[in-house]
Amino acid sequence: MKKIFFIFLILNSIASFSQKKLYVLDLNDSIQFHIRYRNKLKAKKFINEMSLLEFKDKNEKYLLDKNKYYYHFILKQNDSCFRILNNINLYKEDLNLKNLNNYYINNAYLFMAVNKIDSAASYYLKSLKFYELDTLSKSIDKANIYNGLAHIYRKSSNNEKYLFYLNKNLKETLKLNDSIKISVAYNNLGVYYDKNNQPIKAIKNFKKALKHKQRNNTRNTTLQNIGSIYLNHFNNIDSALYYNKKAINRHTSKRTLAFIHKDLAIIDQRKGNFNSENKNLKIALKSIKLDPFQELEVELYKSLSKNNKELKKYKESVYYLEKYDSLNEVIKNQSLIEKVEDIETKYQTEKKEKENLLLKQYNLESEAENKQKLNLLIAAILTILLGSIIYILSYKNSQRKRKLAEQQKELEAQKNLTLIKEQEITTINAMVNGQEKERKQIAEDLHDNLGSVLATLKLHFENLKFNREKKKINQEELFNKTEGLIDEAYLKVRSIAHAKNAGVIANQGLLIAIQMMAEKISSADRIKIEVIDFGLDKRLENSLEISVFRITQELITNIIKHADANNATINISLYDKNLNIIIEDDGKGFDILKINLKNGMGLNSIKTRIEHLDGSFKVDSTIGKGSSIILDIPIN
Repeated sequence: MKKIFFIFLILNSIASFSQKKLYVLDLNDSIQFHIRYRNKLKAKKFINEMSLLEFKDKNEKYLLDKNKYYYHFILKQNDSCFRILNNINLYKEDLNLKNLNNYYINNAYLFMAVNKIDSAASYYLKSLKFYELDTLSKSIDKANIYNGLAHIYRKSSNNEKYLFYLNKNLKETLKLNDSIKISVAYNNLGVYYDKNNQPIKAIKNFKKALKHKQRNNTRNTTLQNIGSIYLNHFNNIDSALYYNKKAINRHTSKRTLAFIHKDLAIIDQRKGNFNSENKNLKIALKSIKLDPFQELEVELYKSLSKNNKELKKYKESVYYLEKYDSLNEVIKNQSLIEKVEDIETKYQTEKKEKENLLLKQYNLESEAENKQKLNLLIAAILTILLGSIIYILSYKNSQRKRKLAEQQKELEAQKNLTLIKEQEITTINAMVNGQEKERKQIAEDLHDNLGSVLATLKLHFENLKFNREKKKINQEELFNKTEGLIDEAYLKVRSIAHAKNAGVIANQGLLIAIQMMAEKISSADRIKIEVIDFGLDKRLENSLEISVFRITQELITNIIKHADANNATINISLYDKNLNIIIEDDGKGFDILKINLKNGMGLNSIKTRIEHLDGSFKVDSTIGKGSSIILDIPIN
């Protein structure tokens, strides 16, 4: 009976322990959920409920302290966060590797938030050591570490390591196959290339970010970044306004809103509207103080100082200049930059020493293996002798097979040569057929259009001859009709010649052809077309130039026919073996979802031609706000 009672107590204790553990995990999940979605009141409620429990296991206690840290971190209560981390430091030796690694990462986040980048770098590198032990395998933590180190080297102006860790972060996020994190990684690379004056690469990465699933606020940031590139690198104010306005909605973060108003201020400054510029700069400054980002804040102080000087508000100009000088000194603290370099150097040195130790251990193991191999050598020699005899017998057989294989290979080569010649003949036949079709078309045009006019003209001349003396028909009327037929014949000949020589324009070069087309259309004073080019210093392959010219010509024709536009822009750029064409207008726009692409405006034909060139075709149009058509074509 006592044994049964004792067993019952043990089972009851195990059940209570398991029930408590499940309860703790449920509380932890609830807190994490409400913190992630910024529901502060409910997060606080569950934290208080969790605080009432007694924890003997330090790892369970860590869950409570970690949740308290996250709660105060989203409230930007840095002093409370430091106090919690100091408390965890007292029992960190009792934590498992996963929780200890998380503790180091949280320290890094906090020191980054207060701009102590040397301390942040130290904790990131401590966390990185765990992965060298190969005991943790979550790429999500590793990706976060690389992202943090990238931002540290951005702050310390070390572009080489900044790019290195951005690429490391992208590699880890691709392993995760997390579309949201991948989009953030591409967005960060786009920011890097933008800051380093490589606008084409920047736009390319931002577009890759837009192709992946994004949070609403992240998508707004990406759109704003594209608008900023159009403004600062291409001086395209219309595109800059388009993308910046597209980034404004209820999901726009205060930081992104600050960048948007900064761009709007630059546009005002270029237009000489200094009062409006001042207004936008102040909105940007107010927004960035709600979502701190010191690099932008210091730029805004400098711009406000310059703007107030233009407005002759010298007192305010001096005030903002002092703000700029004060904050700039904090950001460019060279001692912190040097500390970051020293910390990573120390990390790399320790890593090298560890590699040397492993190499020595490997050498000792190799010596033991060599002794064992020596014992096997004699047996191996006997095996080799036996194998040699077998080899000699099989060698003769393999020689015969090799000769047969070579003969087979020669036959295959002959077949390939025959196939190539057949393909050449097919190509020549296609060219001849094309020429015959063109000749036939010219003949039909001459026969159907010009032939009938000339036949009528001949009858009129015979009438003129016949009536020269008899004058049965009004002579002057007959002359006028004859002259009209001569003019009609001239126009038909000119029309046929123009149709057959339209490709000659493209033979002068793609850029020149497009510029000539734009100039000719603009001269009619119905619509103004501007051509902006970048990187088209050399000719492309002739057939590609003609195809691109025809596509551009057809898109401009669509604008003239359907858009009711006053202005249009052709942005054409060649960079890194990628031809990018953006055609924009300020016309009435259209709803792409209501357009039948198979019949509407020739867009389906253009899309098919672009796909044959292995390119991409995108239409972006809003009713009343014009249209944008973006073409990307790879250049082999």
